[in-house]
Amino acid sequence: MADRKKQTRIAPVLDFSKALSSLFDLSGQVAYVPGGYGGIGEALAWGLAQQGAAVAISGRDRKKAQGLAADIRRAGHRAMGLAMDAGSVASIRRSVDAVAKKLGGIDILVNCVGIQIEQPLLEVAEKDFDRVYRINLKSAMFLGQAVARHQVAAKCGGRQIHLLSVRSQLGLRNRGYSAYCATKGGMVMLVKQHAMELAPHGITVNGVAPTFVYTEMIRHVMENPTFRKGLLARIPLGRIADPKDVVAPTLFFASPGGSFTTGQILYVDGGITASQ
Repeated sequence: MADRKKQTRIAPVLDFSKALSSLFDLSGQVAYVPGGYGGIGEALAWGLAQQGAAVAISGRDRKKAQGLAADIRRAGHRAMGLAMDAGSVASIRRSVDAVAKKLGGIDILVNCVGIQIEQPLLEVAEKDFDRVYRINLKSAMFLGQAVARHQVAAKCGGRQIHLLSVRSQLGLRNRGYSAYCATKGGMVMLVKQHAMELAPHGITVNGVAPTFVYTEMIRHVMENPTFRKGLLARIPLGRIADPKDVVAPTLFFASPGGSFTTGQILYVDGGITASQ
């Protein structure tokens, strides 16, 4: 029998009591959440703040962004709100620079920007398709670029997380989702490519792709009994997502515990993409 003392170790000895205690601790980190005052974005902003991150929230409505930031500060966390037009690359870059200057850098990007203009294929208007592309896909490209420039310059690594949708993988029957599905599908490859280019800098890039999430934005469709019944029948777990269901995987990607995961899309969907 081989002498155990002479065996070569292939892994470092870890003190798990210390190594595991800070896996999800974001203390001292700065998180930028564009689109952070929407139903999902607000939950994410609170989740990041409660794990110790300073949070910057932006969107077209400065008052909403600043109002949420004020609520988070009243709860004892560090936060700021500012305006950003996701359809303007110049506005995106200004907002990123402003956050980095005010909060001392950007460690984490959680991109919650996104719109949908529903139009049947035979009725899709060029101007509307272009708008969905600009807000969903083009803004993700340039948010990622602008934040990466600060992260690369800081030489401290970083995290980038983009909110996608199961529609990045699945079409939707009987609904006009051409622009939305195309842009969310494009974001899958954007995540993978950015992950490859930023990996040498210690920056991870991942996506979180939920099914329908119960927020005010989808109340009108969920109040349609026929649509709701059909949707729930397709989801193996029998319900749609709650905002907190999106927060947990996003915090994983943003945290020290997610440091070896990059270029991945996590489908938060109750099993729908596994079954269709």
